Amino acid sequence: MKSSGQKVVYVCEGCGFSSPKWLGKCPQCGQWSSFAEQFARHESKGSRHSNKQKTLPISLDDITTEHFVRIDSGFDELNRVLGGGLATGSVNLLGGEPGIGKSTILLQIAGNISKSDFKSLYVTGEESEVQIRNRAERLGVLGNKVLITIETEVRDIIRTIEASEPALVIIDSIQTVYDPELGSFPGTIGQIRESTAAFIEYAKRTGVIFILAGHITKDGSIAGPKLLEHMVDTVLYFEGDRDFLYRIIRGAKNRFGPAGEIGVFEMKPSGLIEVRDPSGIFLSGTLEGSGSIVTPMMEGSRPFLIEVQGLVVPSGYSVSQKVSVGLDSRRISLIAAICEKKGGLHLAGMDLFIKILGGIKAEEAAVDLPVALALFSSLNDVSIPSGTAAFGELGLSGEVRGVANADRRVTESIRMGFRNLILPSSNSSQLHLTKDIGITSANHLLQAFRALLPR
Repeated sequence: MKSSGQKVVYVCEGCGFSSPKWLGKCPQCGQWSSFAEQFARHESKGSRHSNKQKTLPISLDDITTEHFVRIDSGFDELNRVLGGGLATGSVNLLGGEPGIGKSTILLQIAGNISKSDFKSLYVTGEESEVQIRNRAERLGVLGNKVLITIETEVRDIIRTIEASEPALVIIDSIQTVYDPELGSFPGTIGQIRESTAAFIEYAKRTGVIFILAGHITKDGSIAGPKLLEHMVDTVLYFEGDRDFLYRIIRGAKNRFGPAGEIGVFEMKPSGLIEVRDPSGIFLSGTLEGSGSIVTPMMEGSRPFLIEVQGLVVPSGYSVSQKVSVGLDSRRISLIAAICEKKGGLHLAGMDLFIKILGGIKAEEAAVDLPVALALFSSLNDVSIPSGTAAFGELGLSGEVRGVANADRRVTESIRMGFRNLILPSSNSSQLHLTKDIGITSANHLLQAFRALLPR
């Protein structure tokens, strides 16, 4: 309930923009009906800076890095995504759907670092100690180096951290933490922002590592203000379909290493285990036939092979449909239009289905050519020979454009036994391969189609 003197503001749940009155459309991010009422923090004049000591600037030569170290998370896949391990003083945000395995991997990380004699504090506002204990027994995470506390008030959490002095603090989840001075409910924009700011300030001052678990919204972004992702040092997305065994941690932002790296895990009853050879698991069960082709995909600096399947059937409706799994349906429409106009495929009145196997989401342009070849193969019932892989971007004129990291893609394809490659001419001219590797260089989509026809 609003008390006298408490100021009400309206904050956009999309970007954090605040307004003294309710607005139908946010002037900053353009979202509609995104403003929620919040109570502004009441501060007396000068209270924010009254106890703050002034600091003088320091030259780069006087700054030392001797206290900056990385802690091994116990997962080589996660260390790769983080740039070498958990950096001291870093605040890391891990987002994922409910039930995807966030709490599982966070508890495993706490158990892993305890084996190196590092203490961790697991703060939860969603589960009881018994629930966490049962999960810990299942995962094999036991010992007096893993501390558990059930707390949601940010100041009490910080006091607990000061008393226990852990190297790693896990907050599961940031949406349950609140500051009572704000007067709003946990999970609101202001509560998430202020709680995160308090943890960031403590991490930078003491060197303690924080991992914040966050829920995601329907569109796949982390719940809370977009500003939250700018505040933290690392943003990790925990992806995967609950119908599949495999999970992917994707680094969307990293101040301590390269962004865009991924780590692949497999969900087992005993927890998440690393998948060191993603190409092998994503290609398991691949059969030779029409409409199926393999492509080397890049995630960060890491290449691995995935299978692209296409199916073209006569439509039973007045309006044909285009359905895709693991690929944006708008790209399917674009590729289909190029195939029909520039590749001579008759796709009118046909339903198009494209699937990326293994629960992988393909976003890079290099999958354009494999998708087109899968549609061509299915439409003409032409079997793609085993050992064939392809990659390349398609232009609207039907040209096959080169892509980055062609050498790594080819090397990974050859390592997995694919010795018949269809790729852009601009990429093939830069490669130096042995004579036993069959290369089809394509400047145009029609040249790639001809490579699949029987000779």
